[in-house]
Amino acid sequence: MKKPKLSLLNFLKIVPDRVEKIENAPDKEPKPSSSYKANELAASLHPAVQYLTVSAITKLSDDVKLFRLTPGKAAGTKRLAPFGAGQYISVTVNAGGCTYSRPYSIASSPLEAAEFYEIAVKRVKDGIVSNYIHENWTVGTAVTASDPCGEFGYEPLRDAKTVVCAAGGVGITPFCSMAKAINEGSESFDMVLLYCARKEEDLIFKSEFDAMSGVKAVYVLSDEEKPGFEHGFADAGLIKEYAPDGDFSLFVCGPKAMYKFVGSEAKKLGLRRKFVRKEVQGEPTDPQNEPDYELADKESYTVTVMQNGTVKTVVCGADEPILRALERGGVSAPSRCRSGECGFCHSRLVSGRCYTPASCDGRREADKIYGYIHPCIAFPREDITIEVPPAR
Repeated sequence: MKKPKLSLLNFLKIVPDRVEKIENAPDKEPKPSSSYKANELAASLHPAVQYLTVSAITKLSDDVKLFRLTPGKAAGTKRLAPFGAGQYISVTVNAGGCTYSRPYSIASSPLEAAEFYEIAVKRVKDGIVSNYIHENWTVGTAVTASDPCGEFGYEPLRDAKTVVCAAGGVGITPFCSMAKAINEGSESFDMVLLYCARKEEDLIFKSEFDAMSGVKAVYVLSDEEKPGFEHGFADAGLIKEYAPDGDFSLFVCGPKAMYKFVGSEAKKLGLRRKFVRKEVQGEPTDPQNEPDYELADKESYTVTVMQNGTVKTVVCGADEPILRALERGGVSAPSRCRSGECGFCHSRLVSGRCYTPASCDGRREADKIYGYIHPCIAFPREDITIEVPPAR
């Protein structure tokens, strides 16, 4: 069938009719955009904020607690936003008069989001947020969090059928969610877990993995030699021993030293770049160890912050991420991953110069050209002025 040709004249004839309908329309307020079904669905999937309540606390080890978070219905969150196994939520806390945020991977399964999220929080020495949570969160505590974020999940169009997961410490949490999803049937891939710790007592969630039939769990201890456990680290030899012949994906989540070590070992395996995936690594708090480190000429610099028509000044250490200085100075800045990946803290560098490690620079090329930075991974090298968007 021959398609009719479009006529510009026919379009022009529509104009008077549309003008007449607009003029004769009733004089009343239009429906708010939030009332449209598509926008209602988007808001339920990606809420600007979630109000949660701590409903249970489980001590997993001397320095790790598992927090179960349920909807804070009285505050306005009727149900939790769905998520994919491997994602995280960014939690906000007010400590010492300042507002901080930190991302925590979700350990529960996607199906359990109908009722709750679970996050494991490790107490970190001098960690403002982790120490605050351990000391202040009790059953009934109100918690403010983001919607689920992150790209650390299985994607069949990209990843191999078998995924070797190298986990260290509390970095086991996203793999716990993935394993539960496999057992429940919401994910479909073969999972080989290399769970690394110093001692057996540090293996949180070990009983859960032992009870799962759909996951092959291999426990690797660096400081102990025991029957039934591998001894050492997740090096190329160990990965190859448990990986299948042919293609496989390698997912890594753990402390920064593990990212560096496993990353170098992965190169020995000749894996294609798309098959090596890393969870967000957190702030680069030791930039002096970066190969492209730029030496500062002062110990600290002045950061002038423009936000919503206000101007504020904070002091930032030369080797301190700008985002930390903003939070400490009382500036409510948006953030999610704190690793340079998500771009949620995307801010305009009005004047001055910053150093951003190439290893974690997740900016688009256009951002680099037009003077935008990610404050979570940027370090001042002059007194600077930045324009920061308001926190949601």
